[in-house]
Amino acid sequence: MSAQSVDRIDLGRVRQLWHLLEPLHAVAYFAPESFEESGRLGIEPGRWPTYFAWRAAPLGPVGSEQVTSAFYSFSPETVGQHIPSVWDVAAPGDVLAARLRAVDRAYRSLFGDGDSDGDGVESPELAEAAALARRVAEAAVHAGRPLAAANAAQPWPAAPHLVLWQAATILREHRGDGHLAALMVAGLDPVESLVSFAAIGAAPEETFASRGWSEKEWSAARERLVERGLLETDGTATEAGRALRATVERHTDELAAAPWQALGASDLDRFGDLLGEYWVAVLGSGLLPGTNTLGIGKV
Repeated sequence: MSAQSVDRIDLGRVRQLWHLLEPLHAVAYFAPESFEESGRLGIEPGRWPTYFAWRAAPLGPVGSEQVTSAFYSFSPETVGQHIPSVWDVAAPGDVLAARLRAVDRAYRSLFGDGDSDGDGVESPELAEAAALARRVAEAAVHAGRPLAAANAAQPWPAAPHLVLWQAATILREHRGDGHLAALMVAGLDPVESLVSFAAIGAAPEETFASRGWSEKEWSAARERLVERGLLETDGTATEAGRALRATVERHTDELAAAPWQALGASDLDRFGDLLGEYWVAVLGSGLLPGTNTLGIGKV
C-alpha cells in the first residue's frame, strides 16, 4: 500500500476497530453452540477439531500442506492431526452450514433473540452495524490473501447478525493474511514468529504450546533469533527485537487499512460506537480465554 493511501485513515483507528471486531469473529471457536454443531456432524469433541474444521472449510477439501501454509503458526504435525481427515467425517459445505448455525445460536445467546431481551439480534443498531461492516468487507481486495478470499466467496446470509459475523470474519482473515506477509518480510518463519511474540511479553510461552512446536523446534528458533540480535539469551527481546515486532505490527495495520476507507470519518465513529455493546457482551461472557494469542482485550 502506498503512503498516500495509508494517510487517508489513522492506523490507530484501524487497530482499534480490529480489537472491536476480533472477539465477534473469534467467539465462534469457543462457544458451546459451536461444539454442539460440530459434534452433530461427527467431528470429535474439543476446541481444536472444531477450530480447524470451521476455519479451513472455506478453502474446500484441501490437504494439510495448504492449511499449514495458510494458518502459518501451527506446526505441520498439529495440522495433520485434523486435516484432511475431518473431510472424511463432514464435507466442507456441511461444515460451513454448521458453522453458520453455531454463530446464529451463539449470537442469540449472547445478544438476545429478540423475544425476551429487547430487540437482541433483531435490533436496528445491530442491523446498522452489519450494513457498515459489509461495506468495509466488500471493499477489501483479496489478492494474495487466501483465507480472506475463501470467506469472501461464501454467499452473504440474510440475517443481519450473521452478516455482521461474516463481515468480521472476512476482515479478520484479510488482516491475518496481511500479518503473515509482514512476518515474512521481517524474516520470521512460523515458529520464530511465535518465539519473538512471546519475547516481547505478548503472552507466556506456554500459551503458544497449542501450536504444536516441539521444545527442540522452539529452542532452535530462539537460538536463531539470538544470533540475529533479536533476543537475549534468556529469551526476552532485545531493543532490536522489539523494534522489529513494532515494524511487523505497523505493516500489518498498513496492509489492513484500505477497506476501512469505504467509510467516512462519521461512519467510522458510528461503527465503533455500535460495536461497543456487542464487544462487551462477548468479552463479558467469559467464553474467550483471558490469556490468548488473538490480540483481544478484556472488559
